[in-house]
Amino acid sequence: MNKVILMGRLTRDPEIRYSQGEQATAVARYTIAVDRRFRRDNDTQTADFIGCVAFGRQGEFAEKYLRKGIKIALTGRIQTGSYTNRDGQKVYTTDVVVEEQEFAESKSASEQNAGFAPADRPAPSAAVGDGFMNIPDGIDEELPFN
Repeated sequence: MNKVILMGRLTRDPEIRYSQGEQATAVARYTIAVDRRFRRDNDTQTADFIGCVAFGRQGEFAEKYLRKGIKIALTGRIQTGSYTNRDGQKVYTTDVVVEEQEFAESKSASEQNAGFAPADRPAPSAAVGDGFMNIPDGIDEELPFN
């Protein structure tokens, strides 16, 4: 089984190209920075930078909605390949071919984090408009639900 699940932030805007032919297909390439869970001693890098490629409708989605700094969650598969560069050297590639991608945070949170710097977030108790009613302490009866 070849299945990858990733969550991270785009390191730059996606590069979009369209295939040649009667039915041009969108091809979007981008890199996401995925935080490492643990950090080894003497290791200054705290994220992995993973190349992704999205075809067709997924590529069109990337072109329309994805920008640098946006946090996304994606599923896909790993694909390896190789080519010979202009100097005659063989270059090996590893990419994640995107099957599904979606936003992993709200638009306002994404705008705050666009520079990859941690944002000052309000405490959970300071949340406004969370959709829940404040219930006073000391109510011993059942709460009505409509």
